[in-house]
Amino acid sequence: MANYQKTREAISRLSPEQHEVTQRNGTERPFNNEFWDNKAPGLYVDVVSGEPLFTSMDKFDSGCGWPSFTKPVEAESVIENRDTSHGMVRTEARSRGADSHLGHVFPDGPRESGGLRYCINSAALRFIPVDQLENEGYGEYRELFQASENRMEKEDVD
Repeated sequence: MANYQKTREAISRLSPEQHEVTQRNGTERPFNNEFWDNKAPGLYVDVVSGEPLFTSMDKFDSGCGWPSFTKPVEAESVIENRDTSHGMVRTEARSRGADSHLGHVFPDGPRESGGLRYCINSAALRFIPVDQLENEGYGEYRELFQASENRMEKEDVD
């Protein structure tokens, strides 16, 4: 497993919005962010460390205006913390490797997929399209998408 972590160089490459979200626990505007309506197949990684976080296969349209996922690609990659800011009690989602603020987890996701909604800021993510996984160093994740494609083809035949 690769060593995904925060470096000064990585922090210096962040846009002001990416820095505000990942380093200062900010929130971008709903419906006005890069990935809220992205439907392309691929892998979402931490914008700071490159740590794989979510796949398009677990993304769903929750109507909230931010990318929403039912689960992380690797359970241990996303840490959940109690967040009592803004007069609310919520569950914050952070990346393990870079300790980036990602967003929040809510118990109102699709029941058939576990019932969770990982509501994630686009500014905390970088998207790697399936056809770029090998070039970007994420080739081992390609088989997840191939397994999904094979399942869908089998369902079409049945």
